[in-house]
Amino acid sequence: MFKLKITLSYDGSIFNGFQVQSGSANTVSNKLYKIFTSLGIKEKFNASGRTDSGVHATRQVIDIMVPLYWSDLEKLKKHINHKAKPDIYIKSIEKVDKSFHSRFDAKQRVYRYLISTKEFDVFRSRYILHVDRVDEQKIKSAIKLFKGSHNFEYFKKNGGNVTSFVREIYKAEFYAYDDVYVFLFEASGYLRSQIRMMVDFLLKISDGVYCEDDLKNQLSCKKKISSDLVLPNGLYLSRIVY
Repeated sequence: MFKLKITLSYDGSIFNGFQVQSGSANTVSNKLYKIFTSLGIKEKFNASGRTDSGVHATRQVIDIMVPLYWSDLEKLKKHINHKAKPDIYIKSIEKVDKSFHSRFDAKQRVYRYLISTKEFDVFRSRYILHVDRVDEQKIKSAIKLFKGSHNFEYFKKNGGNVTSFVREIYKAEFYAYDDVYVFLFEASGYLRSQIRMMVDFLLKISDGVYCEDDLKNQLSCKKKISSDLVLPNGLYLSRIVY
Protein backbone atom coordinates (compact mmCIF):
# COMPACT_ATOMS: atom_id res chain seq x y z
CA MET A 1 0.00 0.00 0.00
CA PHE A 2 1.04 3.60 -0.44
CA LYS A 3 -0.26 6.98 0.75
CA LEU A 4 -2.01 9.59 -1.35
CA LYS A 5 -2.61 13.28 -0.80
CA ILE A 6 -5.95 14.19 -2.37
CA THR A 7 -7.05 17.78 -2.94
CA LEU A 8 -10.78 18.21 -3.49
CA SER A 9 -13.58 20.75 -3.67
CA TYR A 10 -17.20 20.36 -2.64
CA ASP A 11 -20.50 22.18 -2.56
CA GLY A 12 -21.31 22.34 1.14
CA SER A 13 -24.88 23.51 0.61
CA ILE A 14 -26.14 19.97 0.11
CA PHE A 15 -24.11 18.30 2.88
CA ASN A 16 -24.60 18.08 6.64
CA GLY A 17 -21.00 19.06 7.22
CA PHE A 18 -17.72 17.30 6.43
CA GLN A 19 -17.11 14.84 9.24
CA VAL A 20 -18.34 11.27 9.47
CA GLN A 21 -21.75 10.77 11.06
CA SER A 22 -23.50 7.55 11.97
CA GLY A 23 -26.09 5.95 9.75
CA SER A 24 -26.82 7.33 6.31
CA ALA A 25 -26.16 10.99 7.13
CA ASN A 26 -25.33 13.03 4.05
CA THR A 27 -21.85 14.30 4.89
CA VAL A 28 -18.83 14.79 2.66
CA SER A 29 -16.86 12.10 4.50
CA ASN A 30 -19.72 9.60 4.39
CA LYS A 31 -19.99 10.03 0.62
CA LEU A 32 -16.23 9.75 0.13
CA TYR A 33 -16.06 6.55 2.19
CA LYS A 34 -18.88 5.06 0.15
CA ILE A 35 -16.99 5.88 -3.07
CA PHE A 36 -13.64 4.61 -1.76
CA THR A 37 -15.21 1.36 -0.55
CA SER A 38 -16.73 0.76 -4.00
CA LEU A 39 -13.21 1.07 -5.43
CA GLY A 40 -11.69 -1.39 -2.96
CA ILE A 41 -10.13 1.31 -0.76
CA LYS A 42 -11.07 0.47 2.82
CA GLU A 43 -8.62 2.52 4.88
CA LYS A 44 -9.62 5.52 7.00
CA PHE A 45 -8.50 8.95 5.82
CA ASN A 46 -7.28 12.08 7.60
CA ALA A 47 -8.49 15.56 6.64
CA SER A 48 -6.88 18.97 7.01
CA GLY A 49 -9.94 20.11 8.94
CA ARG A 50 -13.70 19.87 9.28
CA THR A 51 -16.28 22.22 7.84
CA ASP A 52 -19.78 22.84 9.19
CA SER A 53 -23.04 22.15 7.42
CA GLY A 54 -23.43 24.56 4.49
CA VAL A 55 -19.73 25.50 4.35
CA HIS A 56 -17.89 24.93 1.06
CA ALA A 57 -14.33 23.99 0.15
CA THR A 58 -12.28 24.82 -2.91
CA ARG A 59 -9.10 23.01 -1.81
CA GLN A 60 -9.73 20.63 1.08
CA VAL A 61 -6.95 18.06 1.61
CA ILE A 62 -7.16 14.46 2.78
CA ASP A 63 -4.61 11.64 2.97
CA ILE A 64 -5.32 7.94 2.67
CA MET A 65 -3.54 4.62 2.18
CA VAL A 66 -4.55 2.79 -1.00
CA PRO A 67 -3.80 -0.64 -2.52
CA LEU A 68 -0.89 -0.92 -4.97
CA TYR A 69 -3.23 -1.68 -7.88
CA TRP A 70 -4.29 1.99 -7.88
CA SER A 71 -0.83 3.13 -8.99
CA ASP A 72 -2.42 4.81 -12.04
CA LEU A 73 -3.46 8.00 -10.29
CA GLU A 74 -5.16 9.58 -13.28
CA LYS A 75 -7.34 6.50 -13.62
CA LEU A 76 -8.18 6.62 -9.92
CA LYS A 77 -9.03 10.32 -10.13
CA LYS A 78 -11.32 9.63 -13.09
CA HIS A 79 -13.14 6.83 -11.26
CA ILE A 80 -13.64 8.85 -8.08
CA ASN A 81 -14.91 11.91 -9.96
CA HIS A 82 -17.31 9.80 -11.99
CA LYS A 83 -19.00 8.79 -8.73
CA ALA A 84 -18.50 12.07 -6.84
CA LYS A 85 -19.68 14.71 -9.28
CA PRO A 86 -21.46 17.12 -9.29
CA ASP A 87 -21.17 17.79 -5.54
CA ILE A 88 -17.56 16.72 -4.94
CA TYR A 89 -14.64 17.02 -7.35
CA ILE A 90 -11.11 15.67 -6.99
CA LYS A 91 -8.68 18.33 -8.21
CA SER A 92 -5.43 16.46 -7.78
CA ILE A 93 -3.96 13.21 -6.43
CA GLU A 94 -0.31 12.73 -5.59
CA LYS A 95 1.84 10.15 -3.84
CA VAL A 96 3.33 11.29 -0.53
CA ASP A 97 5.50 9.81 2.18
CA LYS A 98 3.65 7.56 4.62
CA SER A 99 4.47 10.02 7.39
CA PHE A 100 2.45 12.81 5.76
CA HIS A 101 -0.61 13.89 7.74
CA SER A 102 -3.02 16.35 6.13
CA ARG A 103 -4.03 17.86 9.47
CA PHE A 104 -0.90 17.82 11.60
CA ASP A 105 1.46 18.87 8.80
CA ALA A 106 -0.65 21.87 7.77
CA LYS A 107 1.09 25.19 8.43
CA GLN A 108 -1.75 27.54 7.47
CA ARG A 109 -5.43 27.30 6.66
CA VAL A 110 -6.97 29.93 4.41
CA TYR A 111 -10.68 30.76 4.51
CA ARG A 112 -12.72 33.24 2.53
CA TYR A 113 -16.20 34.55 3.24
CA LEU A 114 -18.13 36.12 0.36
CA ILE A 115 -20.87 38.74 0.58
CA SER A 116 -22.73 40.81 -1.99
CA THR A 117 -24.73 44.02 -1.91
CA LYS A 118 -26.23 43.35 -5.34
CA GLU A 119 -29.86 42.38 -5.85
CA PHE A 120 -30.70 39.03 -4.28
CA ASP A 121 -30.07 36.16 -6.68
CA VAL A 122 -31.64 32.79 -5.93
CA PHE A 123 -28.96 31.07 -8.02
CA ARG A 124 -26.16 32.46 -5.84
CA SER A 125 -27.88 32.49 -2.47
CA ARG A 126 -26.32 29.18 -1.37
CA TYR A 127 -22.83 30.47 -2.09
CA ILE A 128 -22.81 34.19 -1.23
CA LEU A 129 -24.41 36.09 1.65
CA HIS A 130 -26.56 38.97 0.41
CA VAL A 131 -26.52 42.10 2.58
CA ASP A 132 -28.23 45.45 2.04
CA ARG A 133 -25.14 47.60 2.48
CA VAL A 134 -21.54 47.51 3.64
CA ASP A 135 -19.22 50.14 5.08
CA GLU A 136 -15.88 49.17 3.54
CA GLN A 137 -13.76 51.49 5.63
CA LYS A 138 -15.25 50.39 8.96
CA ILE A 139 -14.63 46.72 8.14
CA LYS A 140 -11.14 47.30 6.73
CA SER A 141 -10.19 49.10 9.92
CA ALA A 142 -11.80 46.65 12.35
CA ILE A 143 -10.64 43.43 10.69
CA LYS A 144 -7.01 44.38 11.34
CA LEU A 145 -7.65 43.90 15.07
CA PHE A 146 -7.85 40.14 14.53
CA LYS A 147 -4.27 39.90 13.25
CA GLY A 148 -1.74 38.37 15.61
CA SER A 149 -2.00 35.90 18.45
CA HIS A 150 -5.14 36.17 20.61
CA ASN A 151 -7.22 34.18 23.05
CA PHE A 152 -10.35 33.55 20.99
CA GLU A 153 -12.38 32.01 23.83
CA TYR A 154 -15.15 34.55 23.22
CA PHE A 155 -15.10 33.90 19.47
CA LYS A 156 -16.01 30.25 19.42
CA LYS A 157 -19.05 28.06 19.57
CA ASN A 158 -19.40 25.86 22.67
CA GLY A 159 -18.41 22.23 22.45
CA GLY A 160 -15.34 20.25 21.54
CA ASN A 161 -12.35 19.21 23.65
CA VAL A 162 -9.94 22.03 22.83
CA THR A 163 -7.53 22.81 25.66
CA SER A 164 -6.17 26.12 24.35
CA PHE A 165 -8.14 28.98 22.83
CA VAL A 166 -5.07 30.84 21.55
CA ARG A 167 -4.76 31.07 17.78
CA GLU A 168 -2.53 33.18 15.57
CA ILE A 169 -4.04 34.93 12.55
CA TYR A 170 -1.38 35.84 9.99
CA LYS A 171 -3.63 37.70 7.60
CA ALA A 172 -7.07 39.33 8.01
CA GLU A 173 -8.25 41.39 5.05
CA PHE A 174 -11.43 42.73 3.47
CA TYR A 175 -11.56 43.69 -0.19
CA ALA A 176 -13.78 43.94 -3.26
CA TYR A 177 -13.37 41.37 -6.02
CA ASP A 178 -15.51 41.68 -9.15
CA ASP A 179 -19.06 42.07 -7.83
CA VAL A 180 -18.50 40.59 -4.36
CA TYR A 181 -16.73 41.51 -1.15
CA VAL A 182 -14.29 39.07 0.42
CA PHE A 183 -13.26 38.49 4.03
CA LEU A 184 -9.89 36.68 3.97
CA PHE A 185 -8.35 34.91 6.95
CA GLU A 186 -5.08 32.99 7.11
CA ALA A 187 -4.16 31.23 10.35
CA SER A 188 -2.52 28.15 11.79
CA GLY A 189 -5.95 26.96 12.89
CA TYR A 190 -9.35 28.05 14.14
CA LEU A 191 -11.80 27.28 16.90
CA ARG A 192 -15.29 25.94 16.29
CA SER A 193 -17.29 28.44 14.17
CA GLN A 194 -14.69 31.13 14.93
CA ILE A 195 -14.68 32.65 11.45
CA ARG A 196 -18.47 32.85 11.25
CA MET A 197 -18.56 34.65 14.61
CA MET A 198 -15.82 37.07 13.56
CA VAL A 199 -17.52 37.90 10.27
CA ASP A 200 -20.86 38.43 12.01
CA PHE A 201 -19.21 40.87 14.44
CA LEU A 202 -17.56 42.76 11.57
CA LEU A 203 -20.85 43.05 9.68
CA LYS A 204 -22.48 44.48 12.80
CA ILE A 205 -19.68 47.03 13.04
CA SER A 206 -20.41 47.88 9.41
CA ASP A 207 -24.08 48.40 10.30
CA GLY A 208 -23.26 50.55 13.33
CA VAL A 209 -24.59 48.02 15.84
CA TYR A 210 -21.15 47.63 17.42
CA CYS A 211 -17.90 49.63 17.29
CA GLU A 212 -14.19 48.79 17.37
CA ASP A 213 -14.07 49.21 21.15
CA ASP A 214 -16.71 46.49 21.46
CA LEU A 215 -14.53 44.22 19.33
CA LYS A 216 -11.46 45.01 21.41
CA ASN A 217 -13.34 44.18 24.62
CA GLN A 218 -14.53 40.82 23.31
CA LEU A 219 -11.17 39.99 21.73
CA SER A 220 -9.40 40.67 25.02
CA CYS A 221 -12.00 38.51 26.83
CA LYS A 222 -13.13 41.45 28.96
CA LYS A 223 -16.76 41.19 27.87
CA LYS A 224 -18.69 38.82 25.64
CA ILE A 225 -20.87 41.10 23.54
CA SER A 226 -22.08 38.76 20.82
CA SER A 227 -21.96 35.04 20.04
CA ASP A 228 -24.06 35.25 16.87
CA LEU A 229 -22.93 33.37 13.78
CA VAL A 230 -23.22 34.62 10.23
CA LEU A 231 -24.87 32.11 7.88
CA PRO A 232 -22.53 29.37 6.59
CA ASN A 233 -23.35 29.79 2.90
CA GLY A 234 -20.65 32.38 2.15
CA LEU A 235 -17.77 30.51 3.83
CA TYR A 236 -15.09 28.62 1.89
CA LEU A 237 -12.11 26.57 2.99
CA SER A 238 -9.88 27.93 0.24
CA ARG A 239 -6.40 26.53 0.69
CA ILE A 240 -4.13 24.53 2.98
CA VAL A 241 -0.47 25.53 3.17
CA TYR A 242 2.13 22.83 3.92
